Amino acid sequence: MTTPHRAAVLGSPIAHSLSPALHNAGYAALGLADWHYDRYEIDESTLADFVAGLDPAEWAGLSLTMPLKRAVRPLLDTVSATARAVDAVNTVVIDRDGRRHGDNTDVPGLVNALRERGVERVGSAAVLGAGATASSALAALAQVCDGEVTAYVRSAERAAEMRELGERLGVPVRTADWADGARALDGPLTVSTTPVGATDGFAAQLTAAPGVLFDVLYHPWPTKLAAACLERGGTVLGGLDLLVHQAVLQFERFTGVQRGPLAAMRAAGEAALAG
Repeated sequence: MTTPHRAAVLGSPIAHSLSPALHNAGYAALGLADWHYDRYEIDESTLADFVAGLDPAEWAGLSLTMPLKRAVRPLLDTVSATARAVDAVNTVVIDRDGRRHGDNTDVPGLVNALRERGVERVGSAAVLGAGATASSALAALAQVCDGEVTAYVRSAERAAEMRELGERLGVPVRTADWADGARALDGPLTVSTTPVGATDGFAAQLTAAPGVLFDVLYHPWPTKLAAACLERGGTVLGGLDLLVHQAVLQFERFTGVQRGPLAAMRAAGEAALAG
């Protein structure tokens, strides 16, 4: 009897996650009939017991969403340089000896999504927000931005955190008041990392020709800011672009395949959102 291969996404709340649809579509596309991907409602209080109960003969890896991206670190045997830099682990690979290896695929996933849309290098960039996703966005911008990154934040504490992270990543970061966030779209690239509705007020303040907007939300879509950019001829990437690209990288790490089925996983995500 073939030993099943398992993976899953953990978080709280988790019912909305598209990850099972993406990964299971990938398995189907490559004929990996003994692989299956699930979702589990897990928070900080239940994480350690859940991870300790995983059988390495079956389990290949975990995807982590909030609030677990930092809470998982004490449970890991190794952590990649990328995950350490942004203090966020969204991927755990479990080897056959039961060792757990933490990584972050949000950073390269964001870079790959931009490159797919022709954004290779920019002279400057902006980030809206200063949470965990903003940290990953700043790490990604370190690879595509030749100049300064402006972070639009709500507090002096958040501003200091973003400047400190920029120093660690080797990216010059200037901070600006959140109320001026609409100005971010005047530049060549803006990454919005905020919750639903947070940027709605900026939509009516856009210039006639905004730059590229990468809005990491995927539901509801488009956001008011994304819709306003599209109406004015801007290039817009959404949360599904990031989700698919980071999921493909997870898929490759879990299964060992060299190239994950990007098209099949994207189609599954689009179908799930449409449904």
